[in-house]
Amino acid sequence: MSRTLVQPVGQKRLTNVAVVRLRKHGQRFEIACFPNKVISWRTRVEKDLDEVLQSHTVYSNVSKGVLAKSKELIKAFGTDDQTKICIEILEKGELQVSGKEREAQLSSQFRDIATIVMEKTINPDTRRPYTITMIERLMHEIHFAVDPNLTSKEQALKVIKKLIEHFPIKRAPLRVRFTAPKPNFAGLMEKVAEWNATVISKDQSGTQPSIVCEIEPSILHSCEERLKDVQGRVEVLSVSAHAEGGPSVERRENVEVPQAAPAKESDAVAEISEAVQKQSISTESQGNAQGKQQRRCKECDVLVDDKLYREHCKSGWHKHNYTRHKNGLPPLSQEECMVEMELADSKKDLKDYDF
Repeated sequence: MSRTLVQPVGQKRLTNVAVVRLRKHGQRFEIACFPNKVISWRTRVEKDLDEVLQSHTVYSNVSKGVLAKSKELIKAFGTDDQTKICIEILEKGELQVSGKEREAQLSSQFRDIATIVMEKTINPDTRRPYTITMIERLMHEIHFAVDPNLTSKEQALKVIKKLIEHFPIKRAPLRVRFTAPKPNFAGLMEKVAEWNATVISKDQSGTQPSIVCEIEPSILHSCEERLKDVQGRVEVLSVSAHAEGGPSVERRENVEVPQAAPAKESDAVAEISEAVQKQSISTESQGNAQGKQQRRCKECDVLVDDKLYREHCKSGWHKHNYTRHKNGLPPLSQEECMVEMELADSKKDLKDYDF
C-alpha cells in the first residue's frame, strides 16, 4: 500500500523570493524574482532574464500562489504575453522588502557611510583619523538617518558638513604633486603660497621641477584651472593624508612633527587614574562610615554596594578585569579599563583599513 505525503494545510509556497509589485488599472500584479537580482537587473549588471525571474508568470498574490487572470492582464497591459508583462513589472514595479532585509540594508549602508567619513576626516588637533565606533557614535548624536535613495558617498559628504558644525573634526587634506616648467616654477611657488598649502618636499632637478604638498579638497578644481597660467599640472597622490601615532603614515621631509604628544597623553592618563583611585578610596571610607552593606569584587578590587553588585558584574569594566584575572594580570580602575578598551577597539577597526 502506497503512502502519500500530506503537505501542511497552511503551507505558503514561493515565499523565499523577492517580490516585485505593480498596481495598474486598480489591479495588483506581482512577479517572483530571485533575491538580490532585481537591483542587478535595473542597474544593467544582470542581462539574462532567466537569472532574475523565478518563473515567467504573473501573479495576483505571489505568497499564496494566485495567478493573474488573462482578462485583467489584457485590460491593464494590452497583451497577455507573460514575458513582456514580467519585464514591464520588473522595470516599473516596486520591490517588496521584508523588515529584516530592510534593516540589514540600512545597517550595511550606515556602516559604509561611516567608513567613508572615517577615511575623509581627521581630528584637527592630532591629525589622526577617528575610529569607526567614534564616527558611528557621532552620527547617532546628530540623529543621522540613512536615505536608501542616495548613494553612500553623497550622504557621507552631508554627514561631514554636519559633524564639522558640532564636533572637532575636519576634512583630511589632499596630498598632491604640482609640476611646472623650470622657468615658471617661481610662479608655481607663489600660487602654492596663495593656497595656504603645506609643503612636504621639493624636487627642482630636471626640466620639470615638482613640489609635493597638502591642500584642502575643496580647492582642487580651482588649482587645476589656475595652473594653466604657468603651464603646470597636478597629480593626486593621496585622497586623504592622515597622521597615525606621532609621525605621518608616509614620510615627510622638511616638516617637524611634535613628539611630546604621547607623553602628555600618558601623563593625562596617569593623572586620571590617580584621581579615580583617590575617589574610590574616599567612597570606600564614606561607605564604611555610613555602615552600608558592601561586597568586594576580587576581580576589580573595589567595594560595591550590595544592591549594585549584580549590575557591576554585568558591566564591561568587570568583564574586562575578569579576563585579566584569568590571565594572571592585575586589575584596572574603571578609567584605565575604558582607555584600554578604546585603544583595543581603535586598533581592531583601523587594522582593516589602509590610509
